[in-house]
Amino acid sequence: MGSGPLSGVKVLEFAGIGPGPFCGMLLADMGAEVIRIDRKGSRGGSKFDISSRGKKSIALDLKKPEAIEACLKLIEGADILQEGFRPGVMERLGLGPDVALKRNPKLVYGRMTGWGQTGMLAQAAGHDINYISLTGALHAIGRPGEKPVPPLNLVGDFGGGALYLAMGMLAALVEANKSGKGQVVDAAMTDGATSLMTMFYGFTASGMWKEPHGTNLLDGGTHFYDTYETKDGKWISIGSIEPQFYALLREKAGLTEEIWDHQMDGSKWPEMKKKIEGIFKTKTRDEWCAIMEGTDICFAPVLSITEAKDHQHNKDRQTIVEIDGVAQPNVAPRFSRTESKIQGPIPQVGGQTDDVLKGFGFSGSQIESLKKAEAI
Repeated sequence: MGSGPLSGVKVLEFAGIGPGPFCGMLLADMGAEVIRIDRKGSRGGSKFDISSRGKKSIALDLKKPEAIEACLKLIEGADILQEGFRPGVMERLGLGPDVALKRNPKLVYGRMTGWGQTGMLAQAAGHDINYISLTGALHAIGRPGEKPVPPLNLVGDFGGGALYLAMGMLAALVEANKSGKGQVVDAAMTDGATSLMTMFYGFTASGMWKEPHGTNLLDGGTHFYDTYETKDGKWISIGSIEPQFYALLREKAGLTEEIWDHQMDGSKWPEMKKKIEGIFKTKTRDEWCAIMEGTDICFAPVLSITEAKDHQHNKDRQTIVEIDGVAQPNVAPRFSRTESKIQGPIPQVGGQTDDVLKGFGFSGSQIESLKKAEAI
């Protein structure tokens, strides 16, 4: 049994890519027993597949009725099921929520898609960039006069999808433990990404946010909230919004001219930005770190993924750990009593099939029958 606040919780994760495995990883890191249902004959198990860490794998041929029945027996003993197929796929397999909840009325049935289970686009293909396009998020990110910039696939897939699915399933689990009744969690990336934009919807309604990106307080439009190139071609970030933080920025960067008195005068931001760009190019990133890091300026060096693991703060908190030669994020968040941890290695596809089935009450003869039917 895993250690962490979800110790004892059993999760069936139907294998997918990206945000689905990441959601399962979060649950596994917190101690849940996450059983990944892989398709028989698929490949996997690479040590670089970090989001599969700490899980178990069972390989099933879901075209076989025997495998579907085995899945339903697993569902009977599970607390959570999570899947990320297009709407209708699980129903066509015979594993839809109506069937599953009949077998286990307390089951939390988590579904994650880009567009959601309903709506005019529900059956359309898409990726993160498309989902966040529909929410206003992508339009808001970019430099003035330039095209919108995709923020990796963090906002739709992982933020709006995986994190909202995890939150929704755990909320439903809490409720199921009170009511004895499960339910379906419909986590759409468009819904989640829109939710992440809540503050900016408020800003827009109040007139505080302008539609052209790169001209506002938090999108790089100001001189005191942006990234800047240094003398050595590296980058630093400044976020001196509050007056006391801005005053310290002025002190440490030598911003003594009268123009710097007008922090919130948007008409002066372009001029001040050009001036401060020149100032930051007079020193290297390390030199600016020596002056500003650890102060209340709201400052940090812009680190690459390979650099991040060597920063002292990340070392102090062990934010990034190395396992089998692969640097990877440690567990998050942290708990004071029920400590989470990385529960184990990356599973090989089907590597725990027999053990998982035995753990869910399958007899040796039942397992042999499934093997003879080539269902596992």
